[in-house]
Amino acid sequence: MAATKRVIFALAALALMTVARAEVLAPDRLDVMYHSYDGGGATIDGPSILVRKNIGTNVAVSANYYVDMVSSASIDVLATASEYSEERTEYSVGTEFLHDRTIIRAGYTSSDENDYQAQTGSVSISQAFFGDLTTLTFGVSYGEDVVGQNGNPEFEEEVRRRRYQVNLSQILTKSLIAAVNVESAVDEGFLNNPYRQVRYLDPNAAQGYSYQREIYPETRNSDAASLRAIYYLPYRASLRADYRYYEDSWGIEADNWELRYTHPWGQRWLFELKYRNYQQSAADFYSDLFPYRDAQNFMARDKELSDYTSDNIGLGITYNVPEKWLWVFEKSTVNLYWDHFQFDYQSFRNVLDTEAAPGEEPFYNFDANVIRFYFSFWY
Repeated sequence: MAATKRVIFALAALALMTVARAEVLAPDRLDVMYHSYDGGGATIDGPSILVRKNIGTNVAVSANYYVDMVSSASIDVLATASEYSEERTEYSVGTEFLHDRTIIRAGYTSSDENDYQAQTGSVSISQAFFGDLTTLTFGVSYGEDVVGQNGNPEFEEEVRRRRYQVNLSQILTKSLIAAVNVESAVDEGFLNNPYRQVRYLDPNAAQGYSYQREIYPETRNSDAASLRAIYYLPYRASLRADYRYYEDSWGIEADNWELRYTHPWGQRWLFELKYRNYQQSAADFYSDLFPYRDAQNFMARDKELSDYTSDNIGLGITYNVPEKWLWVFEKSTVNLYWDHFQFDYQSFRNVLDTEAAPGEEPFYNFDANVIRFYFSFWY
């Protein structure tokens, strides 16, 4: 499974909050995208197609098709298994209903891969106040996942996920928009990876340690709060700042901040530059090397539950296609975005270094690149 990489795509491709005015439906649009991830021994790529259509002035529908083709030889895989390939296909549909200054949204997403199936439903309501200067949004989602294991047809576990969100956006001046977002989540069921293992000291093993399966709690509660501000500069450019804080019942605390600058050039080009920093503490039951087998009730060695930092630099280019070239559409753009990530782990060690003694291997780090190339058409 490639959940970590999907999170990276989500961070790179989606905004943490929406600061849109809620009294007008977005226009009809078609997006055709190719995405690619390469880093840490894993490659993921595939297409995505998103279609949005308004029905009259009060109803909109949308549909999205998204594919991840995964090939992984990451350090987690190479330590205890062999390289693998798989494909994940995701379908989602949504609808919006506009009444005066209120928008009600509902959506459904289904994804499928050979050892994991997920279904999620969501609903939200947005209300504009004070002459459309303020927008308040409440949202909730519920998901049910089925976890399998390749080579073991008897293995089947369930995961239930609930998400709650409140977002408040405010137009402060003609040049400044701000938003605050609060999220709470509850995950229950089989929350660990059926393939991942922890290692423990074993004097009888040739390398000085052995492996056993991870054991996680069956409940995880998390809360997050984020703040965003966008300032529009006099020469049509904009500067955006984001900050987000997260904590959960597993003992993880994390925060990240991001700066983004968008600059137009002429009438057809738009350039974007961003920098993002993320850091987190380790889960209470995480250890790179346990002292002996069954050392704790709960044990994890997932590097994403360790303490680590990451830095992200991103560049983006958008070109507005002249209407005479694609006259069947009202507007068309060509978009290319590149993100470079650097991950540095402070308590997860590189076990592929067999020269070092157990627990003294160098800390693991890797770089990753994400590319999104897509066409957008308004009609």
